[in-house]
Amino acid sequence: MLKFENCLIQNGGFTLSADLSIEFSQSVAVIGPSGAGKSTLIETIAGFRDLAQGRINWAGQDITHSAPAQRSIAMLFQDGNLFPHLTATQNVSLGLTHSKRLTTDQTQTVEAALARVGLSQLGARKPAELSGGQQSRVALARVLVQRRDLLLLDEPFAALGPALKAEMLDLVAELVVETGTTLMMVSHDPEDARRITGQAILVADGVAHAPAPTNVLLDNPPEALRAYLG
Repeated sequence: MLKFENCLIQNGGFTLSADLSIEFSQSVAVIGPSGAGKSTLIETIAGFRDLAQGRINWAGQDITHSAPAQRSIAMLFQDGNLFPHLTATQNVSLGLTHSKRLTTDQTQTVEAALARVGLSQLGARKPAELSGGQQSRVALARVLVQRRDLLLLDEPFAALGPALKAEMLDLVAELVVETGTTLMMVSHDPEDARRITGQAILVADGVAHAPAPTNVLLDNPPEALRAYLG
């Protein structure tokens, strides 16, 4: 379980409170108005922001003061964060090691991840030689080899066209089911949230609310969300 206990997050003059929990293997959307603190929430889970008060527990461990690398958490950012001078294989291998020489097991793990995201023949290409969708798949494969228990998505597919974005979301949904991974996904598009998440956290008016069924929340939105959805 991921648990926020009386948490307060500060970002400049902005504050966000959270007192909620998420069960293992759930797929949860993080939705709300622009600037409400959705990315701030998941950046705090990943360890990139400190709490002003409270604590965060993941899988029974207090991770409040743990460095990002010490948390069993993977995060996929909006830009994919690929290194342009490295091949797809090398970019994926960074999820395992910073060494240029991989063991046989590590090589097999990278190759299996590329195959799983449909890029088994493109490992030697650099990001500039790949389409936007293929670059997103490389970034996803790098997350896959990390074998983390919690995956955070900060709209990594926002720049893709509707059909390709839907394809990537479906792939993510397949992968988290296969691995039993807990998923939290920031979304500005309610249809994306409906597509692959069963629950949603509303972030609005300085509060990250407890998860509610995604369809229920979107079909009967509270005022703050209704104004945003239009």
